[in-house]
Amino acid sequence: MTTSSPAAAAPTAPASILDRCRTLVRPALTEAVGRLHPWVGEMAAYSLGWCEVGGAPAAASGGKGLRQALAVLGAEAAGAPARAGTAAAVAVELVHTFSLLHDDIMDGDPTRRRRPTVWKAYGTGPAVLAGDALFALAVETLAAAPGGAPGVRLLSAALTELVRGQADDLLFAARPFRGPQRVLPHEYRAMAEGKTGALLGCAAALGASLGGAPETTVTALDRAGRHLGVAFQIVDDMLGIWGDPAVTGKPVHGDLREGKKTFPILAALASPTPEARRLARLLESRTDHAEAAALVDLAGGRAAALAEARRRTTAAEAALTGVPLQARAAADLRSLVDFLARREV
Repeated sequence: MTTSSPAAAAPTAPASILDRCRTLVRPALTEAVGRLHPWVGEMAAYSLGWCEVGGAPAAASGGKGLRQALAVLGAEAAGAPARAGTAAAVAVELVHTFSLLHDDIMDGDPTRRRRPTVWKAYGTGPAVLAGDALFALAVETLAAAPGGAPGVRLLSAALTELVRGQADDLLFAARPFRGPQRVLPHEYRAMAEGKTGALLGCAAALGASLGGAPETTVTALDRAGRHLGVAFQIVDDMLGIWGDPAVTGKPVHGDLREGKKTFPILAALASPTPEARRLARLLESRTDHAEAAALVDLAGGRAAALAEARRRTTAAEAALTGVPLQARAAADLRSLVDFLARREV
């Protein structure tokens, strides 16, 4: 192995990185989903964008494949065998898909990636069952992999944090926008690290762990993924307020309309400005979402969110510095970190 540095290898375009990793993982992911009960497997394939309701082939977007790319690149960066990266990528993609199925039910979201969510297309009970099956399949995939026991422990710990973060996120909805019980920015950071960062950290570290990489390398990859997860969530929050619906697939001002406690909103509310006080009143009344978006910006919410996302990106890159990593994969990891934390903002 060689110690990586930003100049060690020229980065590949992020889209090419994601495409390569999805192509590498797809056969193993297809084989895993094929082991499920046919009806449950159809729901899993639908959620992954592979088919329509009823099983007809589809070419719908199955997402960026971020977590599977992190798993592949983490394994490659640590010099682990390709099979370790593939097994890790399949496991984390199955867990991510399971979490989306259940999240959509909890949030009552009718669409995802411009299609009906699984619970809308098949029913709530079937969607819960499909999510449970994907979770069980992820554990089975890891347990069957060489050196899988430590990987199961790593994934289980990440899932515990994911559940904690999701619980906090659900509880935030019942808390006010102002007053002593309001959600504070530091509480949001802790929630985001659990809900989003824990699984991204696990993804980056899991292939390296399965490949027998040193604990220091596994820990560094996990730390980088966690920082990326918080940055990713904050940028996602920004897109929920100011993103282009044609790009994001979400309605404009959707998070404001739903009264979500996202980082730009919380940072704006924490500022001692007249705009923050006006914003709180608008958020409580759920009216004039365009003005609310402007007030979040005027009260410093957009600037604070950008600064926090960039700080986390820098921390993710710093976590990889000085760790013995394969230069090519390390450069691709850095390219992906930068791209995903700055997308469309």
